[in-house]
Amino acid sequence: MYYGYYGNFLGFDSFSAWQLLLIIIPFALCLGAQFLVKSRYKKFSRIANSRNLTGAQAAYELLQANGVSNVQIVRTQGQLTDNFNPRTNTINLSEGVYDSTSIAAIGIACHEAGHACQYAENYFPIKVRSKVIPAANIGSSIGLPLCIIGLIFSSFSFLFTIGIILYSTVFLFQLITLPVEFNASSRALKTIRERGLLQEQEYAGAKSVLTAAALTYVASMASSLLTMVRLLLLNGRRK
Repeated sequence: MYYGYYGNFLGFDSFSAWQLLLIIIPFALCLGAQFLVKSRYKKFSRIANSRNLTGAQAAYELLQANGVSNVQIVRTQGQLTDNFNPRTNTINLSEGVYDSTSIAAIGIACHEAGHACQYAENYFPIKVRSKVIPAANIGSSIGLPLCIIGLIFSSFSFLFTIGIILYSTVFLFQLITLPVEFNASSRALKTIRERGLLQEQEYAGAKSVLTAAALTYVASMASSLLTMVRLLLLNGRRK
């Protein structure tokens, strides 16, 4: 009743109000997560660790602690462009992490080294994610366009079904990504604490940065889910 009353007053019904919410909420989630990770990175990238370790040295320590010796640690351009490339077996650390002694740099570098350890140990979720990547790439490229064509043209309504199935692989990929990212952060924080790479207060800062980064993946997954819900609602109303 509440949505219906005010929806009609503003010129749209309760269904349109829910559709608007399903657009605003994903946008707000992603924007908020990005703001949080950037603000925490900015804060803890200004604070040096007491051991004066660089990000590259911290990543090396984590690899050594986990018996991984065939991974290279290299510098890459950009900010927050850090990643592990399993094809080249390299940990690519951004300019603000590789040589930096900040608390943020230690957390991020160890997180990427955690991914290297996952591949070295054949961590099951990361193997599953690798299998889903090709389908997710296709789904992210043509899934939504097919859904829109199917919604607009009734004679091509079958394209909506194909599109929503393809787009669901994007959600599946993001869902599988969560345990992969959480585990990499868990490995990083465990080694940081066990090896004494950071003092307790510094450790809390690194954990704060990694927690914020993890929330960006949660926001992306929620955004994909809500997008699918919105499309299904539109398709149901059309029928």
